[in-house]
Amino acid sequence: MSSLNQDLITVILLTVFLFCAIGVILIGNWVYKNGPLSKKQERITRFVASSLVDSQETPARGSLTPSKWDIGKFRDWINEYLSSLSSDKLQIKLSSVYWAVTDTEFILICIVATVLTFLLGWLITGKILGGIFLAVIAIMVPRILLNRAIAQRQQKFHTQLLDVLVMVKGAVQAGYSLMQALDLAVKEIPNPASEEFGRVLREIRLGITLEATLFNLTQRMENDDLQIVVTAIIINSQIGGNLSTVMEASISTIRDRMHLMGEIRSLTSYGRYVGYFMTMLPFIAGFLIFLVSPDYFDVVKTSSLTQIIFLMAFFGVFIGNIWIRRIIQIKV
Repeated sequence: MSSLNQDLITVILLTVFLFCAIGVILIGNWVYKNGPLSKKQERITRFVASSLVDSQETPARGSLTPSKWDIGKFRDWINEYLSSLSSDKLQIKLSSVYWAVTDTEFILICIVATVLTFLLGWLITGKILGGIFLAVIAIMVPRILLNRAIAQRQQKFHTQLLDVLVMVKGAVQAGYSLMQALDLAVKEIPNPASEEFGRVLREIRLGITLEATLFNLTQRMENDDLQIVVTAIIINSQIGGNLSTVMEASISTIRDRMHLMGEIRSLTSYGRYVGYFMTMLPFIAGFLIFLVSPDYFDVVKTSSLTQIIFLMAFFGVFIGNIWIRRIIQIKV
């Protein structure tokens, strides 16, 4: 009887999920067909449409296989009918790491992975809580991987920024324009700096202003040193002046900031390691106690008071770790 009820619940949940998916598709289709487009979106749409026309000719020349073309049409269909799931913030994040997925596809992958892990956890453990636990993990993991990839890419860009600025300043002093200097830097500097400044040049060639392209770059990289350089370049382009002098002042400021940030990082290293040690100490102690006396934690299974105390202790460790991180976080 219990297995029959469980199968009935499974069928009900799958039916609800199917209706929800159909509803999302219909709502997304309606929003896409009836939502207004901005002038920039219309211009980009025309550009993409012309690119699609060109790409339709390439399979006839044998550059694209039929399977790849079918996958491309399927992805276009997904992005069209599920466009209501799109998020500007997520678009910026995905463009920061150059992942070969759109924001709609990323959200759809997260939804499918969450549902599949929920059903898998439910079938393996036989309990809904097991499915919910795996579903929560499936929700968190893609976001964690995305944020980690963004942080690593931004850190690499930060280490290359000074070399790019020195090269641009030298090219400007040699008589190059700013666009020519950036093009030279794109050819000489490795990724990710070459990709980011190459994207700036491509956006300018598409008709976007210099201020808008540099603003997009600062949004993707979220770097204070880059913000200083962008502000200086925009002011120089608006009021005029010697660009090489402006670049020299920006380079000097960034070097001083890097030196100061290095000193702060060395002075706060003790606090960081103490925070890591204090966070891991309860778990290490609990593991050692379990190795010495495996029956020591049996009371946790039966005592509600002990379970509450364990939850409070875990919450306290979490809050303490965040507190220590906030204390040693010094903005320059």
